[in-house]
Amino acid sequence: MSVTQKNELNAIAIDRIIEMAWEDRTPFEAIRFQFGLAEADVKVLMKKELKFSSYKLWRKRVENCNTKHTAKRVAEINRFKCKLQRTISNNKISKRR
Repeated sequence: MSVTQKNELNAIAIDRIIEMAWEDRTPFEAIRFQFGLAEADVKVLMKKELKFSSYKLWRKRVENCNTKHTAKRVAEINRFKCKLQRTISNNKISKRR
C-alpha cells in the first residue's frame, strides 16, 4: 500500500473495508474497485486494525471461502453488493439508512 493510499483512507473508509472483508459474498475485486486496495493491501490493513486473534479467524475464514475471489465463484453469483449497501459508484462509500 502506498503512502498516498494510507493517507486517503479515513476512519469511515477503513471501517467499510473491514466490513467488506468480513462479508463472505464480497470479493476482493469489489474492494479493489471501490478503494483501490489489492488483496495483499487488505490483508495488511486487517492485520493492523484487528486484534491478532480476530485477524487469524478472518484469514482462516477467507482461505476456506470460495466467494472471496471472483474467479472461484459459482456463475450464479454475479453481484457483490450486500443488503446494506446502496449502489456503489467508483470510490464513493455507500451510505446506510
